[in-house]
Amino acid sequence: MIDVDEQQLASPSRIECAAALRALGHSIVGHAVEDELFEEVAAFVRARTQIIDAAPVRSRPTHDLKRRMFEDAPPDGEGMMHYPDCVVSGPANPMGINIACHRDGDDAVGTITLGPAFEGAPGRAHGGVVAAIFDDVMGFVLSIEQTPAFTGRLGVSYLAPTPIGTPLEFRAHLVRREGRKLFVEGTASTVDGDKILEADGIFIAIPAEQFTEPDGPRAVPPQGLEP
Repeated sequence: MIDVDEQQLASPSRIECAAALRALGHSIVGHAVEDELFEEVAAFVRARTQIIDAAPVRSRPTHDLKRRMFEDAPPDGEGMMHYPDCVVSGPANPMGINIACHRDGDDAVGTITLGPAFEGAPGRAHGGVVAAIFDDVMGFVLSIEQTPAFTGRLGVSYLAPTPIGTPLEFRAHLVRREGRKLFVEGTASTVDGDKILEADGIFIAIPAEQFTEPDGPRAVPPQGLEP
């Protein structure tokens, strides 16, 4: 019997499996091998997928897991994660980016080395992947501020190519608040300190109890940008 906490929080074996599948995805994109090997891998994966699909559906109360992010601000220097299956920062998502995040003073910081599966132009990361990372890192600013909110607007300025295979650091911080609006700015740099990206976002605060509603948190319509 699988207990509820393990289903929600993801067991070490689930996380290890997800990491292996992410690595496989980058290997498939980044290397040239004979078709026979691809056929062998595909047959193995399909067989195991049938077994997994026959198992009971996993309980994932995402709204409850995300609500916990705002109960206590993370201590300075502590790692942060939205929830295990998050497509950007979740280690249990085999199709995710798996950035590592932590708090640095008032900044939320995310680090990642993007692999071949996230390549857009040759040697460069896909712009949508970069935007997703900013959205997630800015979301951790909300955890620091203990303010549940939805993304209302996100803008990214691509100052230079975002390299594949190079360690990157994304930073974000709160600039100001106006009513329900939280204005957040961010940058991304290489390990050499070269700034390659800038971003700004507007997040719309919502009552914390909306994360516990049976249908999940309500979407914010375009007029939600009004304070």
